[in-house]
Amino acid sequence: MGRHNMEAPLLDEKNNNRNIIRNTALCFFFLLLTLSSLIFRDDFSYLLVKGGNKYNERVEVGGPDSVESDQGVVAADDARCSKIGALMLKKGGHAVDAAVATALCVGVVNPMASGIGGGAFMVVRSSSTSQVQAFDARETAPLAASQNMYENDMRTKYYGPLSMGVPGEIAGLHEAWLRYGRLDWKTLFEPAIKLAKEGFMTAPYLGLSIAEHELLIMNDPGLKQVFAPEGKLLQAGEKCYNVELAHTLEEVAEQGPWVLYNGTIGEKLVKDVRQVGGILTMEDLRNYKVEVTDAMAANVMNYTIYGMPPPSSGTLGLSLVLNIFDSYGSADAAKGDLGVHRLIEALKHMFAERMNLGDPDFVDITKYVSEMLSVTFAKQIQEKIIDNTTFPANYYMYRWSQLRDHGTSHFCVVDAERNAVSMTTTVNYPFGAGVLSPSTGIIVNNEMGDFSAPTEISPDMLPPAPANFIRPNKRPLSSMTPLIITKDNQLAGVIGGSGGMNIIPAVTQVFLNHFVLGMEPLAAVQHPRIYHKLIPNLVYYENWTVIDGDHIELADETKIFLREKGHELRAKSGGAIVQFVVQALQKDIERGRKFGKDLYIFHGTLTAVSDPRKDGKPAAV
Repeated sequence: MGRHNMEAPLLDEKNNNRNIIRNTALCFFFLLLTLSSLIFRDDFSYLLVKGGNKYNERVEVGGPDSVESDQGVVAADDARCSKIGALMLKKGGHAVDAAVATALCVGVVNPMASGIGGGAFMVVRSSSTSQVQAFDARETAPLAASQNMYENDMRTKYYGPLSMGVPGEIAGLHEAWLRYGRLDWKTLFEPAIKLAKEGFMTAPYLGLSIAEHELLIMNDPGLKQVFAPEGKLLQAGEKCYNVELAHTLEEVAEQGPWVLYNGTIGEKLVKDVRQVGGILTMEDLRNYKVEVTDAMAANVMNYTIYGMPPPSSGTLGLSLVLNIFDSYGSADAAKGDLGVHRLIEALKHMFAERMNLGDPDFVDITKYVSEMLSVTFAKQIQEKIIDNTTFPANYYMYRWSQLRDHGTSHFCVVDAERNAVSMTTTVNYPFGAGVLSPSTGIIVNNEMGDFSAPTEISPDMLPPAPANFIRPNKRPLSSMTPLIITKDNQLAGVIGGSGGMNIIPAVTQVFLNHFVLGMEPLAAVQHPRIYHKLIPNLVYYENWTVIDGDHIELADETKIFLREKGHELRAKSGGAIVQFVVQALQKDIERGRKFGKDLYIFHGTLTAVSDPRKDGKPAAV
């Protein structure tokens, strides 16, 4: 069918061409360090305006991958965006204000993974009420979409304008801001507008992605104008401009999201998309609704996690794996090489279960949600895990082909009052559908690729999951896993990741590393990870040199142990990227802070970690 590689770009096994690209990128990384004192200052010497008062405030961005603060932190996968979020906190903004500004920044400087042409999941916890809300701004299928629309050319499900879902990110950001925001809507846009209009330095990770997708970029006039403006691909350290996107952001800042969903920006986007063969209409944009619900809660291993309900499979998937470990009756079950073996087995069982999920507005998934949250069900699976061996794939009773979603960007925010945001944003594949709307500067998502199609033959050769078939206005299944963690009703952590199907395993491992095995936050994130996709029945282990030159690899003794259990191993030069914020609950730095009659808000030291596997850094107020 002429299908492209279904593996996530930047997350594949090593090959010579990519090693050459990575080595080249590392050279540019050192150039970046030299230039940063000049360019970075220029990027952020801007004035923030609210109510006629001008600000020129600077917030320290940690050079290391981990920072601490008593007043607030932001952990994004780009240092500039962490800094912008922290600036909003310093101005007195709510965590949601910081999240809006951070998300807009990420969409500008990491456009291969995020942007207002895509969608997002956001989890928000209010410290004053302890309420946790889930904002589902996932893309939806257009009204003209149908279950069999790709049967003649399955490639158009993944690339090109037909792969576009109705974008939801701006609507989701605005809905959250209406409920929690304190700063002016316009103020939150100013940093991202400046970056898009005046140019930003191409970071090494973006440079890698541009190099790896040369054909995609050169085949689309809009992408080519931004990422190869003189016919030559931008490289790390060079300035990138998206002036049309800046104009779009200015319009949304001035007029609100309606200019996109029922105004001139939307009309331009629809015209551009339809001119190249898309089916998006103004009716699609006008009909888009953000789903706001109570977050899905699960009690696991003496903590409560709050996350997205379906169509996210992240909260349920992680809960099932952690409840399997809890069924052993001791935290020691996760320790050492045997703990790694058990994790692999638990992940395989989880992936077999999760493809029963889908958009609950279209399919009845009550039974499967109950099972994946059930301690009894987890115990039944735990009893199927044998400590001295693994099994063929059919042992795990899979039924359906796996969702192989891609990309994304994640960040975490906690403010001085301990309000928290965990947000994952995406355009799906790198550079989405491979289409940039020339008149708006918006990169179009390819989220329709996350639906199942009746006639598709996937790499695992399994039938497609009916619960995830296309319907107009339906949201596709997702692996995104934004989470907020509490203990005894106090904020304990905020976590999430990017990397498609690898997100759930990565977030699970960081949770276990810190909250169960006692690793410090940075060590919990840095620790080498394993991944499994059920089919092929292979354990992928990290073995790569990351962007800052550090080498991450699973220990040799662990590899030997796993092979002795029957696991087939394969090295992987990549994986998910995890951002993590922890509040130390051992010592309250501000005693006696109460809201209402009974509610006490704990204020411990905050530690923020941006995964060193990418070129992000956290920021502290």
